[in-house]
Amino acid sequence: MDSNDLTPEVLRTLRARRPYPAVSLTMPTHRHEPRYDGDPVRLRNGLAEAERRMEADPDVPRTARLAVRAQLDRAAAEVDPRDRLDGLVILADADEHQVWYLPREAPESVVVSDTYLTRNLVAATAQTRPYWVLAVAADRATLWSGVGGSLREHRADGFPMRAPEEAWDTEREERIGDTPSTFTDEETRKFLRSVDDALTAVLAARPRPVHLVGVAPALALLDEAGTTARSADGRLAKGGLTDGPAHALAAAIRPVVAVHARGEARKILDRLVAARGRRTLAAGLDEVWEAVRERRAGLVAVEEHFQRTARVAGGRLIPVGGEDGAAPGREVQDDIVDELVEAALDGGAEVAFLDDDALAAHGRIAAELRY
Repeated sequence: MDSNDLTPEVLRTLRARRPYPAVSLTMPTHRHEPRYDGDPVRLRNGLAEAERRMEADPDVPRTARLAVRAQLDRAAAEVDPRDRLDGLVILADADEHQVWYLPREAPESVVVSDTYLTRNLVAATAQTRPYWVLAVAADRATLWSGVGGSLREHRADGFPMRAPEEAWDTEREERIGDTPSTFTDEETRKFLRSVDDALTAVLAARPRPVHLVGVAPALALLDEAGTTARSADGRLAKGGLTDGPAHALAAAIRPVVAVHARGEARKILDRLVAARGRRTLAAGLDEVWEAVRERRAGLVAVEEHFQRTARVAGGRLIPVGGEDGAAPGREVQDDIVDELVEAALDGGAEVAFLDDDALAAHGRIAAELRY
């Protein structure tokens, strides 16, 4: 499965408690030679580490360990190199397994807990937020669904659209000697108005950022003809891409999508600055943990690779270092940040992942409080 399948309902199901042990294995993968030759070795090492952790855990009975290992083996057998993207997530308990391919890098990790590690899946939806690309010409419009750097044509909801064939008014041309211009013709305006109406309906059902592609006169006329397109999040004045192909359109629109993503990250940081001014900012793992537990967090921003191991006691976090000798088990959370992210989502908070060091002044994690 890929990140296009990560609906809010799917993520909510994956965050549910599961019979212990539930294993989450994540790793980076590579799309091209020669680096992807090491991916099978990395996967075997991850499976061996999961087995070692389960064997060392006194809370894991032998029957459960064998059942989980069988599910992991089935998952590994299903990994298809042809579906390889930038990250791989395998989730398994005694009764099921899932394989997820992500268009973003996932760190090498193995977590044994009573929930699945979902932060990489959440980050995939947050950082590779789906978007629409509307490519327009005077007589044709196509709509494309984008995730990360890939596009897929949306062939529904009236798309692709083509203007009706039109015969010029030859008597008028003979009388006054003009030939109608494509971008001043009223029929073209009507067509682009219908494109804008169709886009409005799509966004009402599946709201996403939308980017426009087309020659400058077509984009200008689309702005005049309708209401939705003029508020697009980005635009690229370039023709010849209405029919794709997908890889060419994706490459052309990539800088526009990146500019929008950087703008969204700046908005998150601006919200945190404003929250500090209002004294509604929680900063650092302990403060954010408490705010999330009390459901006071409206926005949680966390650095992409921030991770901490901790034990929860009396509602408070007790850090677990590498030399404290803590035995593996369900009391210790390998990634308490993932637990926090799940709790924030369950509490209705917005979660945003930012580049490493973006929140260095806030202890790598911060929250805008509702009150």
